[in-house]
Amino acid sequence: MDINIPEVLREVEQVSARYEQALVSNDVAVLDELFWDSPHTLRYGVGENLYGYQAIQAFRAARPAAGLARANLRTVITTYGHDFATVNIEFQRTGASRSGRQSQTWMRTGAGWKVVSAHVSLLEG
Repeated sequence: MDINIPEVLREVEQVSARYEQALVSNDVAVLDELFWDSPHTLRYGVGENLYGYQAIQAFRAARPAAGLARANLRTVITTYGHDFATVNIEFQRTGASRSGRQSQTWMRTGAGWKVVSAHVSLLEG
């Protein structure tokens, strides 16, 4: 299996940057678009465990739009072959004392790259 094929890595970098912009601007439509619409998709958040696309979509619709700005301290993207990738980010929310971690598993689908699994956590301050 080829790791970090340059053109695949660029694709995932671009879709990850699009996700990041949607996240900090609370563009719920783009966030929904970038998650795989499947009951197999999951997202473990800081205070919630979401199983299936519909639960993730409902969470996004109800989430407050304030306090989303953040600085990404480190991003590690690894692609595996042509259709699978991981994106891991260490971040610091503006004004927060704790830093956080975001892990995403991306899969290429017929509709483009989609997040199939995500996990967000905060480190102890």
